[in-house]
Amino acid sequence: MPQTTALDIDRIVQRYVAVWSEPDAAARKRAVADLWAPDGAEFIEGAQFRGHDELVGRVTEAYGLFVASGEYHVTADNHVTVHDDVVMLTIQLTYAKGPQVDEVAWAARVFLVLDDDGRIVQDYHLTVQPLPAA
Repeated sequence: MPQTTALDIDRIVQRYVAVWSEPDAAARKRAVADLWAPDGAEFIEGAQFRGHDELVGRVTEAYGLFVASGEYHVTADNHVTVHDDVVMLTIQLTYAKGPQVDEVAWAARVFLVLDDDGRIVQDYHLTVQPLPAA
């Protein structure tokens, strides 16, 4: 992998967090294509999504379930670690309203494996704080 700068990593993390909150379907589709390699994959507990079409579906579903209602915001903590072509961050759903506003409702460690162009080829979500039971 070519030398990746801190600025490059910051941009990748910002774009990664933003894609989960993108309300415009066409912009969300472009963001997925810009972030993930064409054969990129995401792995979550019990499911995997491969290629841009499945990833767009996954991001769209997550947006509809968590962000579109205004219940949560997608955020990341400030701890990003990089080793060669792997980026690790913690992505979170924080409450957008109510008495718990800005508190973390859900969190996962995310491991992104990047290709030589800085696009995601593998994306692993490992939940560390599940959503509270409804």
